[in-house]
Amino acid sequence: MKTPIASLIILCLVLAAVPALAQTLYENGPINGSEYGWLISFGYITSDTFTLSSNSTVGGFEFGVWEVPGDVLSSVDWSITALENGGTVLGSGTASGKNLIDTFLYENPFGFNIDEITVTGLNVGLLGGTYWLNLQNAMVPSGDPVWWDENHGAGCQSGGCPSMASQFAIGTIYSEAFTISGGGTTPEPASAMLFGSGVIGLLALLRRKLF
Repeated sequence: MKTPIASLIILCLVLAAVPALAQTLYENGPINGSEYGWLISFGYITSDTFTLSSNSTVGGFEFGVWEVPGDVLSSVDWSITALENGGTVLGSGTASGKNLIDTFLYENPFGFNIDEITVTGLNVGLLGGTYWLNLQNAMVPSGDPVWWDENHGAGCQSGGCPSMASQFAIGTIYSEAFTISGGGTTPEPASAMLFGSGVIGLLALLRRKLF
């Protein structure tokens, strides 16, 4: 009896530790890579709105960039604010190291690499409403500039899109390619059901052994 009980205990512990995949809270359309890009380095700040339909926890975000071939993004400063690059700061930080992944997608017709940047490790609780995502101080080891990919919000499926957007040195611009993701810490329904089944099975075995 010890072996099945031990196996069930291990199974329950594993299932309890399995998190859900990060939920998409807002999606402004896919990376374009052939329109334009806006500087998020050398002191330039580019901002886009995103809208949450309900109270949510932002766990990360993804966005498209233009980079000089051979460059890999090492860090970027981000903030979530109530107003365009201003007002109440709801969250801010520098994404780098294990919290930043640079994935090469392809080289565009202008000779730039189009990459997807994934930022994780955020924990920003927000009420339902519209906020601004601001990106700046993007760094690559070579010191080259980095541009946030412009996609006009084409193909966006979320409420509140396409995003309003601005570049602090210019003003209003077309919106960029990005996705806001949830925290992803709630167990999936299927995992919860399996966990419950494991617990029931464990209790049944214990009952049989004890009584």
